[in-house]
Amino acid sequence: MMFKKIKKNNAGYSLVETIFYVALFAILSVALLEVMITMTGSFMQTIINRNLMQGSVVIENMSRELKQANNFSFASNVLTVNTKDSSGNPKTVIFTFANSNISVQDSVLGNLGNLNPSNVSINYFSVSSITTLKGKAARISLRVHSNNDSTDRTEDFYNTVVLRGDY
Repeated sequence: MMFKKIKKNNAGYSLVETIFYVALFAILSVALLEVMITMTGSFMQTIINRNLMQGSVVIENMSRELKQANNFSFASNVLTVNTKDSSGNPKTVIFTFANSNISVQDSVLGNLGNLNPSNVSINYFSVSSITTLKGKAARISLRVHSNNDSTDRTEDFYNTVVLRGDY
């Protein structure tokens, strides 16, 4: 009797190995998905914080004009600043608060558009006058809201500016 030797072919994967690799791939996929969700949330929070900080740019632009002003008035959500241009000629800059935006109009340059970007809303705008024996100052108050924020967070900005235009 002759016995034939049967050759085993171990070139393929067994069912246990395949299940192991599929389970490992699933675990890594879930971990990667969790990391991506966390990163997306962090990115959105960064965008919202950046939008809220746009209020500092708005208030800085108004402060720059007020620093050079001789006088200003604030009534009915309109800040009118009487100042001078680079040549020393009188000019008027008007900041108007309407529809969650602050727009700027310059008597020399014309309409300059909105100070705040479209993804930022201004919820509150106020300017009060401070007069002392030594001079005049303005206190600016803003409340800013990011249009991308579903939690309705706001950021308040304040600045007090001494008018230096009449020195």
